[in-house]
Amino acid sequence: MDWQSDIIENLTWSADIINREGKQKVADEIAKKVKDGDILGVGSGSTSYLALLAIAKKVKEEKLNIKAIPTSIEISLVCSKLGVPLTSLYEHMPDWLFDGADEVGPDKSLIKGRGGAMFKEKLMISSSPVNYILVDDSKMVKKLGTNFPVPIEVFPQALLHVEEQLKKIGATSLVLRPAKGKDGPVITENGNLILDAHFDEIDKKMEQKIKSITGVIESGLFIGYNIEVLVA
Repeated sequence: MDWQSDIIENLTWSADIINREGKQKVADEIAKKVKDGDILGVGSGSTSYLALLAIAKKVKEEKLNIKAIPTSIEISLVCSKLGVPLTSLYEHMPDWLFDGADEVGPDKSLIKGRGGAMFKEKLMISSSPVNYILVDDSKMVKKLGTNFPVPIEVFPQALLHVEEQLKKIGATSLVLRPAKGKDGPVITENGNLILDAHFDEIDKKMEQKIKSITGVIESGLFIGYNIEVLVA
């Protein structure tokens, strides 16, 4: 017996989608790559959401069988609404992944994590042999950290230790990310906190420097990953 859920039926994206026209173009482009039997890693964010809508339309029209491995609760719910079957990394490795980014540097290094799902996004990118990053041209920068800080997921009791260590490796400002829909800080899907860290310089070793700090679960720096960037 299936649930008759008004919550799922009435589900919409939680915020306005900036540059929707440009994002829709790359969403339609990624949908063309879907073929029968694909296992898709599905990233978080508005561009991934639009891509998922386009993919679901193609699946319905062409009667394709695919499965999705989502990186967030929100995307899981969208898959449920669209009738896209879910699987997990326990059952399958993704054939390919699509996701968005907050910034893309000249060497395809990324800042991700404004949606707070960088741990699962990095796990998925690391698990997938092919990764498409979907962005509009506003996300392309000459230097990482130009427009966004580096999000860092932190085990709550390690917060002050992590703060101290981040300052030692060059963090110029650190802000505990506040929630918008609740009092207090953002709590990630893993039950952790997010620090937004600014650095004057982000070198190729910065991702590993951050990750080596005890109490850091993951950062939103993606340096040296196997990705293809699709720009609207």
